Amino acid sequence: MSNQDIGQAAVEKLAKAHSEIRDQVSQVIVGQHDVIEHLLIAMFSRGHCLLEGVPGLAKTLMVSTLARCLSMTFSRIQFTPDLMPADITGTDVLQENRETGKREFRFLLGPLFHNIVLADEINRTPPKTQAALLEAMQERQVTVGQNRHQLSDPFFVLATQNPIEQEGTYPLPEAQQDRFMFKVFVKYPSFEEERQIAKQTTSLMVDDIKPVLSGDEILELQKIVRQVPVTDHVVDYALLLVRQTRVSESGTPDFINDWLSWGAGPRAVQFLLLGGKARALLHGRTYVSTEDIAALAAPVLRHRVVTNFSAESEGVTPDSVIQRLLAETPSKEGELTRDPRLQKIFAA
Repeated sequence: MSNQDIGQAAVEKLAKAHSEIRDQVSQVIVGQHDVIEHLLIAMFSRGHCLLEGVPGLAKTLMVSTLARCLSMTFSRIQFTPDLMPADITGTDVLQENRETGKREFRFLLGPLFHNIVLADEINRTPPKTQAALLEAMQERQVTVGQNRHQLSDPFFVLATQNPIEQEGTYPLPEAQQDRFMFKVFVKYPSFEEERQIAKQTTSLMVDDIKPVLSGDEILELQKIVRQVPVTDHVVDYALLLVRQTRVSESGTPDFINDWLSWGAGPRAVQFLLLGGKARALLHGRTYVSTEDIAALAAPVLRHRVVTNFSAESEGVTPDSVIQRLLAETPSKEGELTRDPRLQKIFAA
């Protein structure tokens, strides 16, 4: 089979899955098309996603509805201040073996041992329990005592957090946030969308969600995503966006040095390229463009750059820094190679 045939088959397969899942989710969720697309891109890229929004925007319902569209196991963990690491990873318990009559330890699986895990209000639990997710998210395993236990594959952590309530919350450390491929803001619906929500949720309408993909099919689609080619020009564009966020480095713009105290690491480049591959397929292309990278820059970078006091006093947010960075970074191949400032980054 030629590369063109493989590419066309990949586009059709992923586009069909995307369309069917979107149709199923739309039975319950009104609007939020960008959020749903980012969730699917993260899933097809083998990444995790952090949803942030005020209460009442159906973040939890969105994740649980997406899980119903997939023939995979699902668990919801409500994070609370008294939640312990063993409550999510599982624990060894001492039980009597009925055959031998001896007591022996047996591992009871925690809620992490599912394909899709909804970590609801993840910023409401102490750092010790938040840290228990680190190994699971990165290594896809948990260690209890001296034993390691492999998690299910595929495995996704979709977490939610509330940005407005500060009492009794524990902001996620930067190391933990870096494990999430995307940080997605869930915004208020438009007037027409809210009208539809009001009519739909106050009637006797019943949804009919049907599974679209199995775990094996998702693993296959994840392999297809990684086969999408990326030109050196697009790789350089992703690298330039990320490397320009690093304070005091050669070629870093002045506004970055003025507004940021910390920039993004290499994982940001990896997620930009993987996300770009998945987005290209979802949009019917077998190649990644700089447009794909730019479209994903905000959800990939907003939780990987840290603004300083000067930026906060001026009302500058990570998103506004990213938007200015996109505006000042040329995306065309010839412009990249001619820019004197960017040449310093290439030479670093």
